[in-house]
Amino acid sequence: MSLQPPKKLRKQFTNATHPLIVLKFESGHQIKVYQNEGKEFDAYAGETVKLLAVNDPTSSDWELLEDRKADAFDDATS
Repeated sequence: MSLQPPKKLRKQFTNATHPLIVLKFESGHQIKVYQNEGKEFDAYAGETVKLLAVNDPTSSDWELLEDRKADAFDDATS
């Protein structure tokens, strides 16, 4: 019996609400998305991504907005 790795997904996220949102992946990888910008990224099906708001860039106090499964992000258009 062989286990297949999870499917890799190409997704996108647009930040329209906060000065900076950091997407933090289970692997520890982080992607910064500034307000009124969008980013495309790869994630694994079923992976949980934390959306963290950075309201003050000089502070290490980040606000957890939500935990979102990679499948729930919009598919990348390109």
